[in-house]
This record gives sequence, structure tokens and C-alpha cells, in this order.
Amino acid sequence: MSFTYATPVRFADVDHAGIVYYPRFFHLFHVAFEELWRARIGPRAYSELIDRDRVGFPAVRAECDFKGPLKFGDIAEIEVSVARLGTRSITFRYRVHRAADSEAPARERALCAEGQVVCAVVDLAAFVAIAVPERVIAMLADLVEHDPPV
Repeated sequence: MSFTYATPVRFADVDHAGIVYYPRFFHLFHVAFEELWRARIGPRAYSELIDRDRVGFPAVRAECDFKGPLKFGDIAEIEVSVARLGTRSITFRYRVHRAADSEAPARERALCAEGQVVCAVVDLAAFVAIAVPERVIAMLADLVEHDPPV
């Protein structure tokens, strides 16, 4: 299973060639990450985890394979799943698709990028790795991939 968040490609996302500038895909990954928290446990839950509980998820590794262009005005559909739920880290997998265009039927849904971000789970007061909190494990349980993607 995956969580999907859709957003329009904005003018600030594209380069002079008119396509999404490659670092912006990592921004899309993070936006979908934030929206996952909002959808699953409420609009303030992620900031409360950081501010009150002092638990953070800094990226320690990030990679992306680019498959096709996204252009200004396209709708980006970002799928989030969990490739690995470790004891002190979480590997999030992202797939960015260009949504099918209802006004231009020839433009079908297409995979534009896929990547992974490994996040350590840390105590922000001491900045040391900690065990993934049980409530986070519960929130992500249905997103854990049991079969490798094809």
C-alpha cells in the first residue's frame, strides 16, 4: 500500500527548459512526507513530535532516478511507501507520476521519478539515534512494502 499526495507543478519548480529542476523532486518528496503526517495524525502532529517530543527524522541518504519530465501546470502525484522500517531508521520510497490529462487524453499517467530517502530517527535534544517510536511504527505499518517493487 502507499499514500498518495497530488500537487500542481508550479512555475518556481521549473528551470529555463520548462521542466522540473531535478532538486525540486526532493522537495516534492518532502512535501508528500509532511502531508502523510497531516493526513494520518493531524495538522499539528508532526510539529508536535519535533517541538514537544523532540523526535526528528533527518535525511542521511537520498537518491533519485529520473524517468521523464514534468512541466509547469502538470499535476504531480507523489506516492509514498516504506521500503524499510528499521529499529532506528526509516527508508521512505517515493514515486512521482504525471497525472493523466483529462483535456489531452493522449497524455497518460507516467512515472517521472522514483527515489528513496533514508531518515534516521533521532532525539533532537541530544542528536543521537533512538528507537522508532511505537506510534510512528503504527502509523506507517500499512505502508511497509512486503514485496520488492517491480
